[in-house]
Amino acid sequence: MKIKAALGLLLIQLAVSSCQKEHKTAGNESAAVAGDSITVTKKADREDKIDYTNFNIYSISIISSAQKDVLADAFISVSDIYTDPHSIQEDIFKNQKNTPFEQMQRIELDSKHRQKMLDGLHLSENDSLYLYNYQSNTLRKTPLHKLKAVAYLDAYSFDSDELESSYYMVGFQVATQEGNDVDDKYNNAVAYFGNKNPFVEGKMKAIPWKKTGADIAKKYFTNSKLKSGNSYQAQYENMTYYLQDYLEGEILMERKLAIVNDRHEKIFEKTISMAGTDGAEFSPLNGIDTDESNGMQWTGYLFKGKPPVVLGFLAQSFGCPSITFLDKNEKPMVINCDNRH
Repeated sequence: MKIKAALGLLLIQLAVSSCQKEHKTAGNESAAVAGDSITVTKKADREDKIDYTNFNIYSISIISSAQKDVLADAFISVSDIYTDPHSIQEDIFKNQKNTPFEQMQRIELDSKHRQKMLDGLHLSENDSLYLYNYQSNTLRKTPLHKLKAVAYLDAYSFDSDELESSYYMVGFQVATQEGNDVDDKYNNAVAYFGNKNPFVEGKMKAIPWKKTGADIAKKYFTNSKLKSGNSYQAQYENMTYYLQDYLEGEILMERKLAIVNDRHEKIFEKTISMAGTDGAEFSPLNGIDTDESNGMQWTGYLFKGKPPVVLGFLAQSFGCPSITFLDKNEKPMVINCDNRH
C-alpha cells in the first residue's frame, strides 16, 4: 500500500486544448458581388450547421502523481455518457493480485472494447476530437483513430482490494508526459467528438468586472429578502453585464446577473446560488478576487448557431459545471466531467 499512497491521482476539472491551430471563419463568408454572396452564405450555412441533438461536450482531466514537477497525462473521460458495466476486458482483473499496482492504474482497451465504446458514443474511427481552448483561441483537431482508448483508475478506488471496471474512468488519452505548462494547454477549454467543428473561434472573453455604484441593485434587480452587497459591471460588445451580491449577515448567499443592451433594455437575468448544490462555492471574480491571467467567468459566442454564453460563476465540488446561454429558451449545457466521489 506504500506504492498506492505515493501515487495520487490529481484530477483537474477543466472546462479543453492542445495547440495545433485550425482557424476557420466564424459566421458566413461574404463575396464582393451581392449576387454571389447569397450562394456562398447558403453553402456556408449547410457546411457549418451543427446537430445539437444528443450533443455532448467534455472537460479534460490532468492525471499525475501528486508530486511536484512530475509529468502528467491529459485524458477525456466519457464515462458520464458511456456506462457499459463491462467497458474493460475482464481478463485484466483475473490476475490483478500478481500485477504491479502501477500497471493497474492505466489500462489500454483492446480492439473489441474500443469498438464497444465508440458504438456506445455513436462515433466512428472517421470522427475527430475537436478540442478548443477559448482563452488562447487554439483549436486542435485529432482523428479518433489516432487516439488511444484507455481507462484510468479513479482516485477514490486506490485502496480497493479488488478492482473492477466500474472503478475506472474510460475514454481517450489526449497526451502523455506533459510538462509544467499542462494547465495552460487545457485550462478554460472544452472538447467535442464528431465530424464537424462546433466551436466559434475568437469570440470568447474573460468578463472584466469592476465595482460599481450601489444604485445598480435597485435599478436592475428585483427586491430580495437578502441584504444587498457589492455591485459589479462589465462590458462585452454592445452589452453591459451587471452582477449583484446578496448576503445573509456577512455571508454571500447568491449573486444575480442582469444583462442590458445598448438601448438600456434588460435582455437576460439569472440567479446564481449554491442552493440545491452539494458543496459548490462561488468562483472568485475576474479583476476583483483574481488577476487578469486567471480568468474564471467567461462570455461570448462559443457554439455555431447558438446564442452567446456565460460560465464560470460556481466551482462544483460534486457534479459538473454547466454553460448558460443568454437566451431563456436555451437550456444550460453540462460539461461532462466524470466528477465521482
